[in-house]
Amino acid sequence: MTTATKIEAILYLKGKPLSLGEIAEYAACDRATVQEGIMELIDSYAHRDSALEVVETPNGYSLQLRSDFHDLVQTLIPLELGLGALRTLAAIALNSPILQSDLIDLRGSGVYQHVPELVELGFVRKRRDNDSRSYSLQITPKFHQYFQIEQLPQILDRSQKEEQLELDLTLQEEGVGSRE
Repeated sequence: MTTATKIEAILYLKGKPLSLGEIAEYAACDRATVQEGIMELIDSYAHRDSALEVVETPNGYSLQLRSDFHDLVQTLIPLELGLGALRTLAAIALNSPILQSDLIDLRGSGVYQHVPELVELGFVRKRRDNDSRSYSLQITPKFHQYFQIEQLPQILDRSQKEEQLELDLTLQEEGVGSRE
């Protein structure tokens, strides 16, 4: 086993950036040998068709996924959204576009923490509404892609629900669409 191979195993197993000193300690060799091994690894990964690379970060050397694969990571690794943020996202999706002030009336003041998180994750677009001092919020194409939802159901407002209920009752009285 070469020093470079041993360093590769250490970086893989630790899963975080390590200083030359830490690598030397784990590999049971001196820092100069580690530095040569790191350079060999960096060169080797640069010439491979690999999803991985060895890079120097501010915290040390790390074996990590190439930046070309960050979109794939976001697609494959589920987000860790809290229940409140998920409910806020659902409210935005079902009422999109919605004014932030209306969302606050609907969901409460927790919206102030949820919206920036949802904007940062790329699920929600936030724009100043010209007719109001509030922001207009709407879902983005990333929302549809991530949750694999092509079209959301239209939400009926209260008057539409009442009209639909009246129509359903009328049809039932007339015997149309009975469930017997």
